[in-house]
Amino acid sequence: MKQSCVLINTARGGLIDEAALTEALNGGKIAGACLDTLSEEPMRADNPLANAKNCLITPHIAWMPKETRQRLIGTAAANLKAFIEGAPKNVIDK
Repeated sequence: MKQSCVLINTARGGLIDEAALTEALNGGKIAGACLDTLSEEPMRADNPLANAKNCLITPHIAWMPKETRQRLIGTAAANLKAFIEGAPKNVIDK
């Protein structure tokens, strides 16, 4: 991996070895990390990433932009309308 790379994780905290990432950041092996999820949330005081160089940690809200919420509300409304009209969508029990 290039030293100029930035690791971005918005999926699952358990995907990242936090101790190894801390070592890579503090040792200059990678340029930075942007994390929206950690192995334990809320973040524990002893999480090694808390003081890692070039590490940005957000409070697990990457899904929350206005456009995403509008799309979710639109999908829910369309599903409810289809159900009321007798043609349910996204049925998962079949």
